[in-house]
Amino acid sequence: MTPDADIRPSPDALLTQAAREGRGRLKIFLGAAPGVGKTWAMLDDAHRKRMEGVDVVAALIETHGRAETQAKLAGLPQLARKAMIHRGRALTEMDLDGLLARRPQLALIDELAHTNADGSRHEKRWQDVEEVLAAGIDVTTTLNIQHIETLNETVARITGVRVRETVPDGVLELADEIELIDLPPDELLARLRQGKIYPADQAARALTSFFVKGNLTALRELAMRAAADRVDAQLREHMAANAIAGPWPTQERILVCINESPAAREAIRVAKRSADRARAEWIAVNVASARMESLPEADKDRLAGSLRLAERLGAELATLEAEHDVADAILTYARDRNVRRIVIGRARARPLWRRLTTEDVAANLLQKAGAFEITVASSSEEKPSPHRWQAQPWSAEPKAWAEAVLAVLAASAFSWAAEQLFPIASLSVIYMTAVVIVASRRGLGPAMATAVLGFLAYNFLFTHPRYTFHVTRQGELLTLGLFLAASLVTGNLAARLRARVEAQAAIADRTNKLYDFSRRVASAATADDVIWASVSHVATTLRCEAVLLMPREGGLSVVGGFPPEDQLDVRDQSAAQFAWDKAEPAGRGSHTLPMARWLFLPLVAGERKLGVLGIAHADDRQLARTDRRLLDALIDQIALALERLRLTEDLAATQLATETERLRTALLNSVSHDLRTPLVTIIGAAGSLAESDLPAVARRDLAENIREEGERLDRYVQNLLDMTRLGHGALRPRREAVDLAEVVGSARQRMRSVLRTHRLLVEVPDDLPTILADGVLLEQVLVNILDNAGKYAPADTEIKVAAVARQDVIDLSILDQGPGIPREDLPRVFDMFFRVAGGDRQRAGTGLGLAICKGLVEAMGGTIRAEAGWPDGSGTRIVVSLPCSAPVEP
Repeated sequence: MTPDADIRPSPDALLTQAAREGRGRLKIFLGAAPGVGKTWAMLDDAHRKRMEGVDVVAALIETHGRAETQAKLAGLPQLARKAMIHRGRALTEMDLDGLLARRPQLALIDELAHTNADGSRHEKRWQDVEEVLAAGIDVTTTLNIQHIETLNETVARITGVRVRETVPDGVLELADEIELIDLPPDELLARLRQGKIYPADQAARALTSFFVKGNLTALRELAMRAAADRVDAQLREHMAANAIAGPWPTQERILVCINESPAAREAIRVAKRSADRARAEWIAVNVASARMESLPEADKDRLAGSLRLAERLGAELATLEAEHDVADAILTYARDRNVRRIVIGRARARPLWRRLTTEDVAANLLQKAGAFEITVASSSEEKPSPHRWQAQPWSAEPKAWAEAVLAVLAASAFSWAAEQLFPIASLSVIYMTAVVIVASRRGLGPAMATAVLGFLAYNFLFTHPRYTFHVTRQGELLTLGLFLAASLVTGNLAARLRARVEAQAAIADRTNKLYDFSRRVASAATADDVIWASVSHVATTLRCEAVLLMPREGGLSVVGGFPPEDQLDVRDQSAAQFAWDKAEPAGRGSHTLPMARWLFLPLVAGERKLGVLGIAHADDRQLARTDRRLLDALIDQIALALERLRLTEDLAATQLATETERLRTALLNSVSHDLRTPLVTIIGAAGSLAESDLPAVARRDLAENIREEGERLDRYVQNLLDMTRLGHGALRPRREAVDLAEVVGSARQRMRSVLRTHRLLVEVPDDLPTILADGVLLEQVLVNILDNAGKYAPADTEIKVAAVARQDVIDLSILDQGPGIPREDLPRVFDMFFRVAGGDRQRAGTGLGLAICKGLVEAMGGTIRAEAGWPDGSGTRIVVSLPCSAPVEP
């Protein structure tokens, strides 16, 4: 029977297909950026479907004022939109109930990542799409790559712009078809400059931020990869559901087989180079079996090193379990992963007895490969050596051999007693029991000795003629032969079971130590915490001294040690420097400076060197091989932890630089626009005053304009100065008992011209306790808040200032009747240069007023918060809470 005859459809794949029965089909037009033509392509596809007789309805299309899209939409049936009120504004959303009642064959729903208005059935549009699909209606939609949830962070790092609206990756996996709408960056930029994507003012800003050629190229590659990954996943689902063995030559994927052979390292390098050239995934697979437990220590070290090399070079590691038919296990795994190419190391020459007793994996792979491409890699490190049979290493402990002798003596005594008391047909079982006991306690060597000694004792004591080694009865000769064979086999099995148990215990112990270290490192928040956790865990685990060195100004220096260590002698420092320079072990037990007291190993993550870890024992002994493998694993964990912290610090620095640039740009915009506007008014009014023929009333109005704009300019400059003082910690408020009514009155007087079109209502009780604050700074806080309320509240509306005593705190609130602030923006209104774009209309200002209020209030020991003024979300209430100057009696 051929291997393909046993292949059956995957039950999981069949269940997935069954779950889609009765659901609509989802097609996504995927693009790298806005403006590539996703909506136009979707509409063009809809026109073709309609000509084929498909019932198509444009459930919701966002044209964004683009003439090409509006022209393409003409001629398609459109579903009436549903009118909704969102934060006091009239909006339209897709009529989900109307679409379900209409039940077309195909619904066009644009912008899959859109967030629905408050009051909609679902929060997100992709949830609407899921309901439409569940109703059996096919859906065609559009999506940009930056809206995919797992790619959102990557896109933010590339472009510096974080998109809030995201779509879970699971929605993308539901797509039956993905069509990539691709446009070269130069053509997209040309469309942007021509005003075909955004209006002229928005296009100018986009050209300096998101729409940069390098950004668009990177986003284009992300979109291509996302589409290719989804198509590859659909191909694997199709192969699994239809029992297709594969591989199919679609997306490149490389598998490299790793074992203890020296050629495995070269195979890894070949696979890495091939994957880089093809820009493909590559997988490193190792097959675990009982044979690995009996490998020589050198082979175990070589295997561990090969696995570490593959992981460091970026391979996906996989471990298969197979006691026999290793080649079949590898090929089955390769078919499941749709691998096209398998890289193996050249098989070493083996003696005849090994060829007869063990599987030739390389030869079997070449024989059974079929459609796979097999690459055989050889290593110059592999030197032919004469093969001699090596017996399994036996225990050399004197106690073990003595226990074997004692076990035979005890079995003989028990057999003699049993023969006297009970009519036992065969006493050999007693000796076999002794063999099993010794094998389970002492291993294979003593068990074999027990079997041979038991055979001789049984022959000497219990076969005729007794007390001789002669055997006269043919039946007893057969019994002796079977007894010896059974004892040897039983002892071997029991010894192998013991070895397996010991190996599993060692693996469990190693895993527990690595898990404990991972847990400690994961909870470390700073580099010092990681360094201390690393050296202390290595020292306690390996019962040694540990030290960590990292590059600092002036060279490699000690950054942590356990027990505490701050310097090394010249020889050890030289060994550490060599380990750092060459990225190789150096010091005691290595090939470089072996006379040093410390053994130093480099900490490497990927291609980056991070530091050097050194260990030393108090008795100057060398590190055992089993401990060395554990140490290698710990070093990998330490390197990854340090690399994680470095990446975190780099990300924080990048975010800081981005935020600094954003603040700088906002400040320049503020200075160039918001400060220039009052100056233009002042200059114009002053020029008009220079004319002598103006009437007195006009001259008085011009002078009033100059005064108002001067006060406005003074407030802007004062805000900038206050923010500078707050940023440098130079602000020192003079806190004293202050009458809140006087402060409110002063602020009202200063803002009389700004608030002349509003009704200002002040409710401050006469018996209100005094507050502990700086009167000048508190007045500035009120001026900023009232100025903000005057900008956004419509004319002829009321602005209310009220104060209420609450235990030992006074709450001062300023309430306006403006459009309000979106709920999600309320926590951000106190950020520097933050301007609400969705709720309140944009007005002139620096965006510093409320940020300065927050800084001043907190400097005086109070708090400030923003909340909706009315239940429908309109209006804004700013609440300032400050402590009373003296305890208030209930």
